[in-house]
Amino acid sequence: MLKNCILCEKMKLRRSPMWIAFVLFPVVPAALGTGNYLNNLALLKSEWFSLWTQETLFYSNFFFAPLIAVYCGYLWRIENRNRNRHLLMTMPVPVRDIFLGKLASIAKITLFTQIWVFVLFVLTGRMVSLSGMPPTVILLYAVRGTFGGLAVAALQLMLSMMIRSFATPIAIAVFGAVTGLLASNSRYAVCYPYSLMMVGMNANRSEDILQGNTLPFFISCAVWLALFCAMSVYYLKHTDVRA
Repeated sequence: MLKNCILCEKMKLRRSPMWIAFVLFPVVPAALGTGNYLNNLALLKSEWFSLWTQETLFYSNFFFAPLIAVYCGYLWRIENRNRNRHLLMTMPVPVRDIFLGKLASIAKITLFTQIWVFVLFVLTGRMVSLSGMPPTVILLYAVRGTFGGLAVAALQLMLSMMIRSFATPIAIAVFGAVTGLLASNSRYAVCYPYSLMMVGMNANRSEDILQGNTLPFFISCAVWLALFCAMSVYYLKHTDVRA
């Protein structure tokens, strides 16, 4: 049944305007970060690592969470229009599979977004005449950021399910990104869901912020992901559908 839910969500995403945000949003932090890198060449001497710090400074801290919120908001906006949620909730499908089907779609889009961000990073690096290819550890940062992003995805999907407004969960994501930036500079960074993506990506850091703390990072990602999924399934099971 879960497989059918995932396929259903895949059909909803075809020719979706959401893909415009997917393409354009990551271009902005890539451009801003590249410009910042070129304007500070006297200080930024680590080539690929320096470019990564500048691009992730904008992407991880200000663009990622709102972009995920747009994805999640769109998926639930479809259900909230024309009483589609009534039909959804009366289908002979476990509510667990309904939520997990949507989460699987968001996880796939999050992965594609991270791949696109990394491609833009490589392209901008070549544009500014950096030699060779990025060190493999930077690819590891991108993978870690994907896992951190899944916790944010589950949280935003839950908020978009509970809040019928499309804009409000996005505003919460913007606030979460700002507070996540503040929390990422503390020793409790891995305890706050909006900071996980930032520390995973090693945003704006020359040294690996997770050195020696990789296991607590992944444990935190898993715990937040499981918690938000459990809360969402409980909400769907015990809340009546509103018109």
